Amino acid sequence: MVPEIRRPSVLRSARSEDGSCRHLLVWKAGPGWRMVSSAVLGGGIGERRWVLNAQVRPGYDRMDPERHLAGLAEAEGLRGPGVGLMTAAEVDDCTWGEDGGAVALVTTGIGVPTWAAAPGPQVPGPYVPGTINILAVVPAPVADAGLVNLLATATEAKVQALLDAGYSCSGTPSDAVCVAVRSPTGGEVADPFGGPRSVWGARLARAVHRAVLDGAERDRARRSNGPGVPHPRPRPNCFREDVLAPGSVTA
Repeated sequence: MVPEIRRPSVLRSARSEDGSCRHLLVWKAGPGWRMVSSAVLGGGIGERRWVLNAQVRPGYDRMDPERHLAGLAEAEGLRGPGVGLMTAAEVDDCTWGEDGGAVALVTTGIGVPTWAAAPGPQVPGPYVPGTINILAVVPAPVADAGLVNLLATATEAKVQALLDAGYSCSGTPSDAVCVAVRSPTGGEVADPFGGPRSVWGARLARAVHRAVLDGAERDRARRSNGPGVPHPRPRPNCFREDVLAPGSVTA
């Protein structure tokens, strides 16, 4: 029996850090999910049970981001293997897109627009938290090769959205992506494909494109208005049970 397709529920939490309230997004996926990610915590491919996207201060310079994220996950009560991402972008201003059951949730901050194949020697630097972070969820089993292809498809859709938004870049130097698919159950056959013309690849691409396009436009407007005023400690309205619920974020 194929499970009913349901939109993932992503909560927003908060903690005090570096003298300010910092928010984070958490998807408690639970068992039965296989993910591929470029994240600093839980990156690679395999079974994962949760995804955390934590906002950190601009100019973040800790040299142990993996340990930092693991501590945040423990504080949120997350157990087992998971994926941890970081961003200096406003996670409150997350955007999402949905197409045929595929869902993409994106946090966008385009402070350092960059072409991937930039000319000149590239000097490795310290880890910088990702500024365009993408979580894409496909509610169907996909083989590992197709799962890797879905990550590539999501990245292609991101670049297309940035160009459509008027940016001259392929992203920022530290973007991160996580794509989740269901593990097969009851003799299901995993889809071997994840390219932009495959069933789930096409749906995921449209969802990611919509979310990144909305995020890029909102980031431009946010920067023109100037930074908001932070508060030192979490408030009751810093917490939300589901940021994807109607009225929570731009649909």
